[in-house]
Amino acid sequence: MARVGGTKWPDLARVLALRPDLVIANAEENRLEDLAALRHAGIPVWVNRPATVDQALDSLGELCALLGAPDPPWLVAARAAWADPPALPPVRAVVPIWRRPWMVLGRDTFAGDVLTRLGVVNVFAGAADRYPRLGRDQPATVDAELVVLPDEPYAFTPDDGPEAWPQARPVFVSGRHLTWYGPSLTKAPEVLLAQLRA
Repeated sequence: MARVGGTKWPDLARVLALRPDLVIANAEENRLEDLAALRHAGIPVWVNRPATVDQALDSLGELCALLGAPDPPWLVAARAAWADPPALPPVRAVVPIWRRPWMVLGRDTFAGDVLTRLGVVNVFAGAADRYPRLGRDQPATVDAELVVLPDEPYAFTPDDGPEAWPQARPVFVSGRHLTWYGPSLTKAPEVLLAQLRA
């Protein structure tokens, strides 16, 4: 598999040299100017930006159909897993995704919808920003019972993260199951609920 750089700074010349039939992009991760340059060069670009589990499943279904593989078994299983997943009793939580500076899940995010469906009430769901930045000492003042600490994009650990939220019980969750949409969605409710209950 050829490496063509990261999502923010791809090597467009290397992408073009590969002469792809299709470039799959994410509106949140890839820069608009890069996508425009690829399209200008005649490369078809398919962009998704799901903010909910349903949007992610529908988007994946569209992509699979576009690739000539409609309704693969893993997508059928993912739809079933999310049709009516079990949930915790509602619990108020904050979900940091980065530190230095602190950033948390805010409004209209895929990961936020995943947690909402599992009974987690994001205290920043009504924020103006999708990923609000917090002041250095602000975490300790947040009214939350739970702090949900994923292992990506920032790798929170028992020694790196919980200390900023002394008022909340820390739980560590799989970033892959929280933030990725794809085959991991088939097991995400089961994996995340087990971690949230730990």
